[in-house]
Amino acid sequence: MSIHVAITRRVRLGSEAEFEERLRRFAQRSLDVRGTRGVQLLHPTPGDTAPEYGILRTFANAEDRDAFYASEDYLNWEKEIAHLTDGAPEFRDLHGLEAWFRQPDAPRPPRWKMALATWLGVYPTSLVLGLVLAPHLHVLPRAISALIISGCMVICLTWLVMPFVTKMLHAWLHPQK
Repeated sequence: MSIHVAITRRVRLGSEAEFEERLRRFAQRSLDVRGTRGVQLLHPTPGDTAPEYGILRTFANAEDRDAFYASEDYLNWEKEIAHLTDGAPEFRDLHGLEAWFRQPDAPRPPRWKMALATWLGVYPTSLVLGLVLAPHLHVLPRAISALIISGCMVICLTWLVMPFVTKMLHAWLHPQK
């Protein structure tokens, strides 16, 4: 199972361009590290007076994550950018529902809101898949039919439904304080 980590960094005003360049180079290099499955860089809003950058990393497992953050390359990069940042980075592992609801500029919503939003995505998706797929799968063994439907459910939720649901419910999930 993949491990998702959200990291936020505050960058000193006037240091954004240098930080972005160093981050871009390090992120590219880090993709060659064993167990790294991806990295996404999230930039602050232009003109932000306290620029905060987000880095979303995916690792194959917890051991690869831990090895990456203990590596000489990562520790050297931390030293290299120390003069460009304010404070230590903030790390947060994303689990289950949190991976759908991650926002670089907002705290995660309460679990009950994530559960309700997920239910609002799952229910209509299960109805549609039941109507469209189930009639064609009745000739297969129940375990194979369930495997196909659950696979289609995960694909639909991950790439279609939940991005739409979280966009439509953004103001409710992440109210402005």
